[in-house]
Amino acid sequence: MDLGLKDKIALITGGSMGIGLAVAEGLAAEGVQLVLCAREKGRLDEQADRIRGEYGVQARGITADLSQSNAISRVIQEIDEHFGSLDILVNNAGIGSNETVMEASDEKWQYYWDLHVMAAIRLARGMVPLMRRRGGGVILHNASINAKQPSSTEPIYNVTKAALMMFSKCLSNELIHENIRVNCINPGLILTQAWVDAAQQQSEQLGRPWREILDQIAARDTPIGRFASPRELADFFVFLCSERASYCVGSTYYVDGGWLNVVT
Repeated sequence: MDLGLKDKIALITGGSMGIGLAVAEGLAAEGVQLVLCAREKGRLDEQADRIRGEYGVQARGITADLSQSNAISRVIQEIDEHFGSLDILVNNAGIGSNETVMEASDEKWQYYWDLHVMAAIRLARGMVPLMRRRGGGVILHNASINAKQPSSTEPIYNVTKAALMMFSKCLSNELIHENIRVNCINPGLILTQAWVDAAQQQSEQLGRPWREILDQIAARDTPIGRFASPRELADFFVFLCSERASYCVGSTYYVDGGWLNVVT
């Protein structure tokens, strides 16, 4: 199936590992030219080099902490100067949080708000004009099932991802008549390195194999009974970026193995 993505230009935030890297690889396989944004320069440059070699597309890395507005301004400027336009924006950058409402400081709340919400808002303001030069585009927000079905141990993550989901809908309503499609994806259990690291830490504490710990979590939380690979989720992102998803707009999609237990 031709997805109509060849020679499109995409920015993926949090693009050096996990879900963001899997999305980048999926788009590169379709011939998309890439800009990857992340905080760790060494890993970012390594992955950009590898993608260029394996897929034969441009892959440019920009090191930036997207919780900072000046860093976002620099990302926008570099893309404008190097490419002059943009077709796809994947807002993927984010991290988990385990502080309770009562424990978390104002500074912690502000950091997560800036990273999960304001980064998406600031990037939209900067990238939409570049999409208009191409006659349209696609914006995808990687939120979380926590945005709809909150975890009792991650209130800051829950709140900021819920705000990102609402922002996605508001932005879609604003841009729908400019041929810019905006959607939100709420993943469930995706087997990223963060999950592996956490399970390995528990493994040392509990004296149990880390894979057994993850299998127990998946059996408890998801009807499908397993984690998804980052590539399984990335395939859905790639589809939503494509012309084959031309009627998919202003929605939130759950890729969660049946985890969501409320009717939406």
